[in-house]
Amino acid sequence: MKKILIVSGHTDMNDSVANKAILAKFAEKLPESRCVYLDKLYPDFKIDSKAEQEKLVWADIIILQFPVFWFSMPSLMHRWMEDTFLHGFSHGYTGNKLHGKKLILSYTTGAPIEALDFDAFFQNIKAACSFCGMEYAGSISTGSVSYAMRQEPGQMDAILRKADAHAQRLIELVHQL
Repeated sequence: MKKILIVSGHTDMNDSVANKAILAKFAEKLPESRCVYLDKLYPDFKIDSKAEQEKLVWADIIILQFPVFWFSMPSLMHRWMEDTFLHGFSHGYTGNKLHGKKLILSYTTGAPIEALDFDAFFQNIKAACSFCGMEYAGSISTGSVSYAMRQEPGQMDAILRKADAHAQRLIELVHQL
């Protein structure tokens, strides 16, 4: 069985609906996977680089799970990458620890997926993946799951249904790898 690491980049999982539901369903269906909740481990943004690097070395498949904030990943996840993907570890003359690992982007957004070319926003992550010798294995995205929708009658159920479908697509992608 492939070793799967999910890195949750939501900055406040206590205030999440879709991302929380996606991660719960994923853990239910693939209990052998490991999930790192950056908001719980690093609320002060002080990343333990060595600990995070050990998790990455362990994994065969790395999933970055996050909500889209201002056309990008949340600042906490960006900081995690800055402090973890270091010269000599992920790249450079001796930086081969991520070679051959597969990377999946799994993200949610309040906007409809059709509204923008969301995959274009993540060219930098795809470039970093290639630069580190990783294989970009694709993305799973779900739109129209905004905070504002929670206030509308019946929308919470719609968000949860979308999150469940998102998790199912993510699990199917992992099984294909």
